[in-house]
Amino acid sequence: MTTPEDAAATPLHGVGPWQGEWPQGEEYDPELLAHGDTRNVVDRYRYWTMDAIVADLDRRRHPFHVAIENWQHDLNIGSIVRSANAFLADTVHIVGRRRWNKRGAMVTDRYQHVLHHDTIDELVAWARERGLPIIAIDNVPGSVLIESFALPRECVLLFGQEGPGLTDAAIEASDAVVEIAQFGSTRSINASAAAAIAMHAWITQHADVTGTR
Repeated sequence: MTTPEDAAATPLHGVGPWQGEWPQGEEYDPELLAHGDTRNVVDRYRYWTMDAIVADLDRRRHPFHVAIENWQHDLNIGSIVRSANAFLADTVHIVGRRRWNKRGAMVTDRYQHVLHHDTIDELVAWARERGLPIIAIDNVPGSVLIESFALPRECVLLFGQEGPGLTDAAIEASDAVVEIAQFGSTRSINASAAAAIAMHAWITQHADVTGTR
């Protein structure tokens, strides 16, 4: 039975100070062990240092990248970064304006690699040097349904902004353009929702989901 004292000593989110003998290992943070870990991390990373978490994620990252055009300071970017972390994308690429609203990322940008490119041409050059095809996600004429499209294992998933979608330059630079099947009355779905759906489509085709629960 939890006493009022226990409830007061336990944080609403996360875990309190480590009880008993401290675990051994360089991954553990003495401050977190002593005072508790209230971060939004999965249980396996409780009490770990941020550097240790990033290093472990780097050993397991999936070989797909996510790129977002940011010409109008899109407020969806933070949510897209958060989803990229959840699906363990290799890197998130911000194309256009360097600044973006990080609130929606919920500090997951600390664990997710993020690169900036001034222009689409810079992103394309980066991808070509690494042999990564660019897959644009937009419901434009000529696009194919993502539900029936074989996503490359190594690729860049490219997303546009809320409203205008991808620029013509981005569409022209892409190796393929896919869209998400929709059945309602609106023309498009939220950009961050579309990004999450596309990343999960990659997961269903390529990731080993055993052992994730």
